[in-house]
This record gives sequence, structure tokens and C-alpha cells, in this order.
Amino acid sequence: YFFMVRPQQKKQKEIVKWRESLKKGDKIVTVGGIYGTIAEVKDTFLVVEVDNNVRIRVDKSSVVKDITDAQNK
Repeated sequence: YFFMVRPQQKKQKEIVKWRESLKKGDKIVTVGGIYGTIAEVKDTFLVVEVDNNVRIRVDKSSVVKDITDAQNK
């Protein structure tokens, strides 16, 4: 239990906390490989701008990466 289940639960909690901390202007990548910038944050979904005046609505659980930090390096 302590070697398999506990670390997995801890990582899952960190991911949920990270998704809740997303804000307007963050650059993200979805599970489907769509890169974009967050335009709006709602309770269960995000509005992501993928190109000039092109916005899509994605579920928060489909966001896998924050590329803001990676691009600044």
C-alpha cells in the first residue's frame, strides 16, 4: 500500500490542485495535443485561445501541461 497506492494518490492530488490554480494567460497543452492560452476559467472547463480569434472550450481534466515555464527557459 505505502509503496504503490499512496504515492499515486499524492500525485493525483497535486495534479488536481495544479488544475485548480490555472488562470487566464497560462499557456497549456491538452491531452489531445492542442496548444493554447487560457482566455477564461470556469468551474469545470476552460476557454482556450488556440489562434487569433479562435477559442475552444475544454474540460479542466484534459489539461496535462503548463508550458509557460518551459518556454521562458
